[in-house]
Amino acid sequence: MNPQLLLLALCQGFFMTNNVTFIAINGLVGLSLAPSAWMATLPVTGYVAGGALCAGLVGRHQRNWGRKRGFQLGVTVAMASSALCAYAAWSHNFWLLVAATLIAGYYNANAALYRFAAMELAAPAYKERAISWVLAGGILGAVVGPNLASATRAMLPVEFAGAYLSLCGVALASLLTLSFIQFPPLPKPDAARPGRPLREIARQPVFVVAIACCALGYGVMNLLMAATPIAMAQCSHPFKSAALVLEWHVLGMFVPSFFTGSLIKRFGCLPVMGAGVLLNALCIAIALSGVEVMQFLLALFALGMGWNFLYIGGTTLFTQTYRPEERTRAQAAMDTVVYTTMTLTSFSSGALIVTQGWTWLNLGSIVPVLALAAALAWLAWSKTSRLLLAAAAALPAAPQARGK
Repeated sequence: MNPQLLLLALCQGFFMTNNVTFIAINGLVGLSLAPSAWMATLPVTGYVAGGALCAGLVGRHQRNWGRKRGFQLGVTVAMASSALCAYAAWSHNFWLLVAATLIAGYYNANAALYRFAAMELAAPAYKERAISWVLAGGILGAVVGPNLASATRAMLPVEFAGAYLSLCGVALASLLTLSFIQFPPLPKPDAARPGRPLREIARQPVFVVAIACCALGYGVMNLLMAATPIAMAQCSHPFKSAALVLEWHVLGMFVPSFFTGSLIKRFGCLPVMGAGVLLNALCIAIALSGVEVMQFLLALFALGMGWNFLYIGGTTLFTQTYRPEERTRAQAAMDTVVYTTMTLTSFSSGALIVTQGWTWLNLGSIVPVLALAAALAWLAWSKTSRLLLAAAAALPAAPQARGK
């Protein structure tokens, strides 16, 4: 395997360590500091809202400065924002914590582009596997993140302040790793190839469905995942059990990456994404069956696998919609939609879990899952219709009857 891809996969692992630790502790710290219980997941919301606000800015920075400097800037922001989160927890300042996670959103949007950078480090024939293998680096986050949160939660007198500080070390390791990766230069628009306006790119049905599947797939995952530590606390399960459930959830997110690229290569994006929708439906069914630790674990594991198929499938499908000089513009547009959706679901997650409970949260998730199924069915029907029309147009014209 390409050593550069392995290093980028390691950076993905550091990124997911940051994310999983944030997920494990932000809601609980928020619950302890928030003026009202329904605001508990605002620190989680701040992280993804920052990603939505910064996605366009990240795209411009990478277009102007290149992948490497852009990624290094993102990791530097991660170090600073983690330190600010630690200070906010130490000083019991809820709104400073929200502001710190909002700033950390720059890193969130920045590192999300690792999956696109993976394709630039591999031959075109291996783009599906490159995306999949780099995302597989998230397994490191699955193992390290929950255990890091558990091991450092009481490291300092203020609970979880040490966990935030430990993320500064994770970001430093990522910064060092990035220094060994050589990214090819990004093609830039010029007078000869200015690239199409975004509104023209966005008129493609494949563009719309690819973004919808990535955004809604991430949205459903975020809605249920962000609420899980709070839901388990409400059910009197210890934090150790919540950390175990999150570990298996993130394993579900990234272990399939070892074969998702091969599945897409063999069967195509749409069938793999359809399997992702079915796994989301399975997650909801298991979650509605009870609130024991094993039911949380199995539901979140299925949820993670569903996200993997939808996200890698949607990302691979999305690469068909833009030209090389349009990539940063198109990629920023996709991630803006994804993070905006995650912002809405993060906020809704906190409000729903403390006001309506785990059952209604899962019942509400049925709506976006049905929307995903409808979007995939529509695109499959559109492609089939176009193929039939093209085949009909290719048939020789019927000879005209000659008059007597």
